[in-house]
Amino acid sequence: MTVERIELTLCKLPYVHFFETSFGREYERTFILTRVYADGLCGWGEVVAEHAPLSSGETTEGAWHVLKDFLVPLVFAEKVEEPEGFAREARRFRGNLMAKAGLELAFWDLKARRMNVSLSKIYGGVRGEVEAGVSCGIEDSIPALQERIGAYLAEGYRRIKIKIKPGWDVEACAAVRSKYPDVLLQVDANGAYAPADIPRLKELDTFNLLLVEQPFPPYDLWEHAKLQKEMKTPLCLDESVLSLATVRAALEMGSCRIVNIKVGRVGGFVEARRIHDHCQEKGVPVWCGGMLESGVGRAHNLHIAALPNFKLPHDLSASRRYYKEDLIDPFIELSGPGTIKVPTEVGIGVFPVEKRIKKATLRIEIFKP
Repeated sequence: MTVERIELTLCKLPYVHFFETSFGREYERTFILTRVYADGLCGWGEVVAEHAPLSSGETTEGAWHVLKDFLVPLVFAEKVEEPEGFAREARRFRGNLMAKAGLELAFWDLKARRMNVSLSKIYGGVRGEVEAGVSCGIEDSIPALQERIGAYLAEGYRRIKIKIKPGWDVEACAAVRSKYPDVLLQVDANGAYAPADIPRLKELDTFNLLLVEQPFPPYDLWEHAKLQKEMKTPLCLDESVLSLATVRAALEMGSCRIVNIKVGRVGGFVEARRIHDHCQEKGVPVWCGGMLESGVGRAHNLHIAALPNFKLPHDLSASRRYYKEDLIDPFIELSGPGTIKVPTEVGIGVFPVEKRIKKATLRIEIFKP
């Protein structure tokens, strides 16, 4: 197989409802679609970097630069044909994990299409259906949060995640628990707290949460370890999880009891699989986090979430949770109460719609050997 060309497309899609975290409020998402062409086939990927360096140090413009000037030329110079080969060659460049993942995922889709199988078959997926949760951003008021959660429960979601930050945490959890006492509930701080907030964070133990996600900034594994010793609720690391090395350190330090794997954040499926296997060996459950992907990235996540150690509900909501008009057919939908089927068609199993992509496109560039 010889790669004939690679395309990068910068897209922007508006959210159906604003999404607010401790980083701020967003009304739209800018992202990069990647396409790798070979042997008359096309593999699709998505770069999950955002327009501003908030949840990550990467940005869409920075990822575009790294892809254009380093990763795409690398593919042609080294005659890369397989996703594993791309992951190996790309290690020469430090960081820029989201840019790497976006291209590696396109190679995985292409490989599955060449083999004429669903991507989850290559990965070794064991589930045809995965548990789906929904993530609720910070709302204008507690009643607005309760109302939005009620709407999601009515749609069939069984696990709710709410974003928290100082000033929007204990009271929000208390209100949700009061109105929905039996819902599976977890919270996500996106690193918004400091060690001085430990007494406040310990109050979250009273709400029977599945987990508390990333209370401290990404590189503060030690403070997470100290907090976990004082809390009965499991801590889960998200932004801290950049590689197998960081996961091994976190688990040995006792920084968490659960790991959130985001394929874009760790640089691709090759590294995500290493993290998954290590956690499985250590008896640590993992789940698949989302980055508000379009249907292309969301489909990739579904195939990854089919692996055996993905044991908790995922941030893999239906397409319409975020976008009125997703870029794929068919839209990703709930297949049952709180579940989504893993696509069974060849490759990622969904079909990008060129007309919708063109409508969302801000920039496109084509590269050839």
